[in-house]
Amino acid sequence: MWKVVNCMRFDIESGHSKCITEDIKISAVTVGKYSLVNPNEGYPMPDDYKLTVKVNSPQGHNYHHSDHVDSGNFAFTAGEGGDFSACFYMPELRPPRTMVIDFDWRTGIAAKDWSSVAKKGTIEAMEVELKKLLDKVASIHDEMFYLREREEEMQKLNRSTNSKMGTFSFLSLLICLSVVGLQFWHLKSFFERKKLL
Repeated sequence: MWKVVNCMRFDIESGHSKCITEDIKISAVTVGKYSLVNPNEGYPMPDDYKLTVKVNSPQGHNYHHSDHVDSGNFAFTAGEGGDFSACFYMPELRPPRTMVIDFDWRTGIAAKDWSSVAKKGTIEAMEVELKKLLDKVASIHDEMFYLREREEEMQKLNRSTNSKMGTFSFLSLLICLSVVGLQFWHLKSFFERKKLL
């Protein structure tokens, strides 16, 4: 998916963890930036304010891992599609404290830094806008194919489920008719033995 995820801020208590997921399309460029917010603005960050960050793919492949840091960033091209997770782990502290994290995660065309593209050369503003539009059109085109593939997968799943439900219904009906036949036969033989028929 081509999504824009703006900077977010969230709290984590020491000794706990928090995971954020993002549905990323295969071959999509992804960038992320994270940092602990200094609780004492104007003073150095406390030494024990550290976190561990892991970014994993839906299949469990590790795309980023940082231990005991107060900030960092990551960038990769997704080798598989699906829900990627960025997990933040806080160490146990005594007394327990709540830490604040700033996190910025961007994928697709949102991951490109257009201001730096404009600064790199003598590119006119119109050329930059055209490049942006071209990238947007390409991303919409890719997104349409991606959605079509997902729709085909869902249709296959629906057909498979319908087929299984039809078979299950037929077997259920067969079992019910068999039970009715056995009950009828049992009652008939019972009444014949009692000479009521």
